[in-house]
Amino acid sequence: MSCDAVAFSAMLWFASFSPEAQTGSAPAVVQQAPIPPSVASEPLFADIVKRAGGLKARTEAYRQALPKTPDTVAKALKGFDAFQGQIGELSALDMKGHVTLKERGAVDDLKCILRGISQDLPEKLKAVAEAKTVKDQDLALRDMVYLLNDNVEVITAPPKPAA
Repeated sequence: MSCDAVAFSAMLWFASFSPEAQTGSAPAVVQQAPIPPSVASEPLFADIVKRAGGLKARTEAYRQALPKTPDTVAKALKGFDAFQGQIGELSALDMKGHVTLKERGAVDDLKCILRGISQDLPEKLKAVAEAKTVKDQDLALRDMVYLLNDNVEVITAPPKPAA
């Protein structure tokens, strides 16, 4: 017997002993909020996912290329100027996603998370740029990896019912 079948059987057994079952009145129906549609396949959000995934891979490559001596002076990262521009573009797209969802009247957390990511990306980028040691660079890049990963996951995760 599967877990679902056991759970269903237990629910029926408990329901048969409820006061409503004894009096014949129907149990109260709990209304669940509707699940908002996924936006992951919409062009704007698919672009955000693609860019964030690519920037995450590049950030991980930066971390791998760092010298293994953490106390040495931070080195310039190859192609960092272009990377900065791409992070700025992603930040702007995240804010556009926030505004788009807000204009639609979205009540789920995604719009707020996108706004937060949009605001956090420049801060994480600044920490990478201002790192004085390889250890500081590594920590700042690690934080950037986490943020870029969150950027992908919040859009691709299945939507939950609005609270």
